[in-house]
Amino acid sequence: MIDDPATLVSTRWLAQRLTSPDLRILDASWYLPDMNRDPFEEYGQAHIPGARFVDLDNVSDGRSALPHMAPPVEKFMSRMRKMGVGDGHIVVIYDGYGIFSAARLWWLFRLFGQRAAVLDGGLPKWRAEGRLVTSDLPNIRDRHMTVTRNPDLMRDVTQVAQAAKLGHAQIVDARAAPRFRGDEAEPRAGLRAGHIPGSKNVPWKTLFAADGTMKDGADLAQVFIAAGVDLDKPVITSCGSGVTAAIVNLGLTRLGHGDHSLYDGSWAEWGMYPDLKIERG
Repeated sequence: MIDDPATLVSTRWLAQRLTSPDLRILDASWYLPDMNRDPFEEYGQAHIPGARFVDLDNVSDGRSALPHMAPPVEKFMSRMRKMGVGDGHIVVIYDGYGIFSAARLWWLFRLFGQRAAVLDGGLPKWRAEGRLVTSDLPNIRDRHMTVTRNPDLMRDVTQVAQAAKLGHAQIVDARAAPRFRGDEAEPRAGLRAGHIPGSKNVPWKTLFAADGTMKDGADLAQVFIAAGVDLDKPVITSCGSGVTAAIVNLGLTRLGHGDHSLYDGSWAEWGMYPDLKIERG
C-alpha cells in the first residue's frame, strides 16, 4: 500500500515516527452493544504509546436525538484542543477492531478542514506484529486548532431524498447485505427494515483483505464496480448510524474519487419515519 497521512498509513509507517513531537495518535475505539466490549477499559489496559482516547459520543451533537451526529464546529475544536491536537500535527487514528470507528473520526477531521490518517489494520495488526503497547497515559497540553466546516462532505435527509428521487448522486449503503435487503431486523428498536430506494450495497467488510487491512488499487475498485457503483459519479454514503459509512468514504478517497459525502442520519433516521419510502430485497 501507499502510505498517505491524509487517508491511510501502515503500522510500519507509524512505528518509524512514534517519537516524533508533531505526531498525535488517537484511539477512537467504539463498539456496537452486541460486541460486548468496553473501549475505554481496553484503552486503559493497552494502547499505542502516546495515544489519547477519543469518545465518539463525546465528539457529537448532544442536542440531536440521533446517535453521534456531527458536532458544531466549536465543540469539535474544543474537544480536540483538550486532546492536545492542533494545527500542524500529524494525526493518526486507530481503533481496537481494525478499521471501524476510526474512519468516523477521520471523516470528522475532514469535515472540519483538518487532515488525519487511519492506521491500516488498527490495533489488532499493531499487536499481531509484536509492536509496543502501554497502559501509561500521555501528558496532554492544549493546542490551538483552526476549524472550518466543509458542508459538501455531509448530506441531510432532504438532500438524500432528492438524490433518491432524481438520481443525481448514487447512494451507497455500508450495512451488511441481510440488513440492506431487510431480511434481518435492525438492531435499533423502532426502525423499519430495508434500504433507501435505488441505493447500492457495499458492505463495509468487503473493503478489507483477509488480514483486516483495506484492499488497494484494482481490488478495492472492483468491490464498488461489482456493486454497480459508477466511480465517475457522485456518491452519498449511508449505514446504520454514520460510522461504517465513513469506511466507504475512506475507500473512495483512496481511489481518488473526490465527489462523495456522508448521510449523517443514515438508517437511524431514514428507517424511523414512515413517510420516507423504503425498498426491500
